[in-house]
Amino acid sequence: QVHLVESGGGLVQAGGSLRLSCAASGSIASINAMGWYRQAPGKQRELVATIARGGSTNYADSVKGRFTIARENAKNTVYLRMNSLKPEDTAVYYCNARLVLLTALFTERDYWGQGTQVTVSS
Repeated sequence: QVHLVESGGGLVQAGGSLRLSCAASGSIASINAMGWYRQAPGKQRELVATIARGGSTNYADSVKGRFTIARENAKNTVYLRMNSLKPEDTAVYYCNARLVLLTALFTERDYWGQGTQVTVSS
């Protein structure tokens, strides 16, 4: 059993900042990639940023230069620092972890958090 618990969402004015956190817990052997995705009303879920275990990162073009993803491997935690927020960043943000369970050491699986709402007012 794996749980991903997100926190840090909320309401902010345009130009403001927020930091999201996501902690994974459970029977985890290792976590490979971690990332953040978002889904706005009426739209498909889209990638925001990912970070590999070694620290290499990938960002959506729409957030480059404004968002920063980071992780603490010892805490199985990933963060998303969001600066210069825009109304179009409004969405439910979901944490993702691609991990290996202690009970299935040769299988990599994706797990998702429950989502946290980010609302940016103009």
